[in-house]
Amino acid sequence: MTGDLAGRIALVTGGSRGVGRAVALRLAAGGAVVAVNYRRDAAAAEEVVGLVTEAGGTARAYRASIDDPAAAAGLVEQVRADYGPVDLLVSNAGTASRGTSIADTGDEEYLRLLRVHTLGPLALIRAALPGLRAAGRGDVIVVSSSIVQSTPRGGAAYTMAKAAMEAAARTLAFEERAHGVRVNVVAPGLVATDMGERLVAASGGATIAELDGRYPFGRVARPEDVAGVVAFLASSAAGYVTGQRITVDGGGPDTPIVAL
Repeated sequence: MTGDLAGRIALVTGGSRGVGRAVALRLAAGGAVVAVNYRRDAAAAEEVVGLVTEAGGTARAYRASIDDPAAAAGLVEQVRADYGPVDLLVSNAGTASRGTSIADTGDEEYLRLLRVHTLGPLALIRAALPGLRAAGRGDVIVVSSSIVQSTPRGGAAYTMAKAAMEAAARTLAFEERAHGVRVNVVAPGLVATDMGERLVAASGGATIAELDGRYPFGRVARPEDVAGVVAFLASSAAGYVTGQRITVDGGGPDTPIVAL
């Protein structure tokens, strides 16, 4: 494969399903070698790898739990040993909160979400920074959520973890600019994924297909909508873009239902 991302070594966490899958496929289509990280679903990760290789690209699946700092650092080293230093890191892996109110949420739930969405990704970034700096151009793209603005009931643990990672990303953009590392945030609204379907069902029993007509442009966002923005941020067209947050929600629904 040849394209604007040819020669880049990309690591996509949570790359086996949903948004991560679409991002992995889009980056590979742009010419990047893609490391597809997954936690449990090896078959889904290998399916993504198969699609990339069938199209003439290069990809490999890597199992690691991002909430484990040692595993996150080991993941970066595995990719380096196989393909070279990571110069394009997409922090996408995540998990949903249990949907309890602040009054009913204990410390462990906040810590669980922080480990997945903030502390784990930061350990991953620290491990990848030497390679990102040495590349001349390095990119860290954090997949966050529009929920940081909407702050719905029952979402405090998830919202706080995402907001913390966004704050870290903005700080990192200033700190690493001198080293040629760009750091940006992509914040989707509701996306048509398995997780999106579960959130919609939990919010009122509907399906995403039933909500499509109530969302901008006649549909809920698709994973490919998010992947397109990630690919843009990693491209030469965004070479002068860092420290930014791009919301991918069609401008927001007139009547929000749920956000990822």
